[in-house]
Amino acid sequence: MRFELFIATRYLRAKRRQAFIGIITGISIAGVAAGVASLVVAMAITNGFRQDLQQRLLGSTSHISLQRIADDGIKDWPALLDHLSKQPHVVAAAPAIFEQVLISSGPRARGAVLKGMIPRYERKVGDLLTTVKEGSAAALEDASVGAGDSPAPPAAAIENDSPDSLAAVHQRIAAMPPIVLGKDMADSLGATVGSTVMVVSPQGELTPYGMAPKYTRFRVVGIFNSGFYDYDYGWAFTRLSDAQRLFGLGDLISVIEFKIDDLDRADAVTAQIEDAAGKGFMATNALRQNSALFKALKTERLVTFITIGLIVFVAALNILISLIMMVMEKTKDIAVLMSMGTRRAQVRNLFIAQGVLIGVIGTAIGLVLGYAISYAGGHYHVLHLSPEVYSIDYVPFVPRAIDGVWVALFAILISFVATLYPSWSASRILPAEALRYE
Repeated sequence: MRFELFIATRYLRAKRRQAFIGIITGISIAGVAAGVASLVVAMAITNGFRQDLQQRLLGSTSHISLQRIADDGIKDWPALLDHLSKQPHVVAAAPAIFEQVLISSGPRARGAVLKGMIPRYERKVGDLLTTVKEGSAAALEDASVGAGDSPAPPAAAIENDSPDSLAAVHQRIAAMPPIVLGKDMADSLGATVGSTVMVVSPQGELTPYGMAPKYTRFRVVGIFNSGFYDYDYGWAFTRLSDAQRLFGLGDLISVIEFKIDDLDRADAVTAQIEDAAGKGFMATNALRQNSALFKALKTERLVTFITIGLIVFVAALNILISLIMMVMEKTKDIAVLMSMGTRRAQVRNLFIAQGVLIGVIGTAIGLVLGYAISYAGGHYHVLHLSPEVYSIDYVPFVPRAIDGVWVALFAILISFVATLYPSWSASRILPAEALRYE
């Protein structure tokens, strides 16, 4: 062990005549530990929110979307879908229709995004259908019943049935096109699996009396719960053929969705797909659509680091005060060491080592405490949130080792800076002046 480190550890362990200095040293260690633990927990929370939002956004929906610039629908989409699905880095492609609708059940009504899709394709580009918790999405696979083969039952068919035709009522309900609702939407409508809802299209149909709303009754076959409030409250799924009939689109679709193998190449693959599709098409990706959100999360991460880092700064002030008082207490000891041949640089390094030791001890304690809190918070979901506000129902903790490294370096650097003035002051002590009256 080097001379300076040996003396520094002795000073930290030795009983002092002025116990107040020991208290200040203990407070300094506790302050550094609290600051480091707070930074680790704060970074884990910001990482958790960013990762959770990114996974939910990019996992629940497609990575890239292609649509017509004129928004007039995509014709001959099977051939285009087959061609674009063979592009490099494209893992899967799926046709879809997105339209705003009004969904009602009795006196309750909610606006929603109705997505018409083909389940065997949809499951390859998004995960929402895999989160069906009540009922089943299997009915969406059954094309033998629905718009593709038989006309939809009239909206008033059920109301006009007499009580003695209960079997006919059940038959008509079973013949209705299926729909899957988000959990929060189903709760707000009071809809359950097996109930019927009215879906009203904003694109009316022309009648002898003018434009009239176009609507169809759907049978609720499943309720999905993704945990992402925007989807659970505002989305619904039905078969592509049922959506085409409701919106009067014929065999058109509004968008082709893609899943790719590398999100870091999202912009390049987006341009590649747009070029392959030809003129009149435009493509966008989820990262670009949500760029403002991800930039805000990065800014929040930086602001959190700076704000919580002030705790470490306050702890560094305690280290400064502790070392200044130590220099005042050990003035005679320093003078004796210097009179015995200790160099000024060694005296300076002695107090630097003492301050850095305080920082290292506090940092080690803080890292253990911070990662323990982060693990417990992430494993047991101890902090709950309002999903209406935050889109998730608990605070996610995702600690990363690299964050611990940066936090440790920051805390030790601040501790080192706090030792510069006291160590310089100690090295300027004159032995003759200090020992004059001894």
